Amino acid sequence: MAEWLYEAGIGEARAALVDHGRIVEMAIEREDGALRAGTLIEAKLVRKADATGRGLVSFAGGEALLSPVPAGLTEGARLMIEIVREAIREPGNVKLPKARAAAPGALPSPGPDLKARIAATGVPVTSLLPHQPDRLEEAGWSEAIEEAASGIVASPAAMLRIFATPAMTLIDVDGTSKAETLACAGAAMAGAAIRRFDIGGSIGIDLPTLSSKAERQAAAAALDEVLPQPFERTAVNGFGFLQIIRRRMRPSLIELIGQDRATAEALALLRRAERARGAGRRTLVAAPPVIARIERAPGWIDQLAVRIGAGIGLRTDPALAISAGHVETDHIQA
Repeated sequence: MAEWLYEAGIGEARAALVDHGRIVEMAIEREDGALRAGTLIEAKLVRKADATGRGLVSFAGGEALLSPVPAGLTEGARLMIEIVREAIREPGNVKLPKARAAAPGALPSPGPDLKARIAATGVPVTSLLPHQPDRLEEAGWSEAIEEAASGIVASPAAMLRIFATPAMTLIDVDGTSKAETLACAGAAMAGAAIRRFDIGGSIGIDLPTLSSKAERQAAAAALDEVLPQPFERTAVNGFGFLQIIRRRMRPSLIELIGQDRATAEALALLRRAERARGAGRRTLVAAPPVIARIERAPGWIDQLAVRIGAGIGLRTDPALAISAGHVETDHIQA
């Protein structure tokens, strides 16, 4: 039976939908102050619609793109807006949140947090605690995080390379099997990865070139079997390319983890420190960017110290890979 595993970690909340012992969906919600999708907030129209048809609104703490701009609304006017897509970080840039005018009479309210979102699916939710068995790890959490960070998903049947670009997410399918076999396996793996990493917006899948219509239809059917609706897609064209459009409300895990690896590894190290066996002071040892990220958020260390009831130390080791952080404990329990 499927269930959501939920963990309220330091700096982020985590959730995984586990079915038959494996993760089929996962989500991370950072404590970064960004407005969540579904938030209702009062804003001021700063700029009416430009050539893209989107206006610009400002509110306490930030700005958002507004579409459509209500007819007759003048610059400087105030209105209630609903956040429909959260801000998305890109290399060297941050895409502003997207918003729409809220329904008449709407009052300010925060959007649902991660725990509320997974509870709304109707699937049972189990909250995990650090002293309990690590069911996220048992289901393959760290392996899935590494896939999201590297953009590489490999199996004996095929290998995917996933690239998040400003225009779309691209998935390249590679392997050594016959084209029709590889296309079906790769399409199924791509559909599973799209679901697992919550990839939305425009998605392109580059499959091997297929010579017949029947082979192209079989590859598309393999994707349809593993990727739940709603989504729209094209047929597989003669060059093996398939495009998908899914609703996009927040960054995918490919974007969240892959484009800020230091933060992802810092939070993962704090998670390991919470679960480290032993007693006494914990020392977190990691590559310099990871330790620097933790030092920029002193509240994380304070929370960790309270949760485990012990002092915390930090030590950089330039020889370590960014993902090779570990925790040293003064007194190891047998």
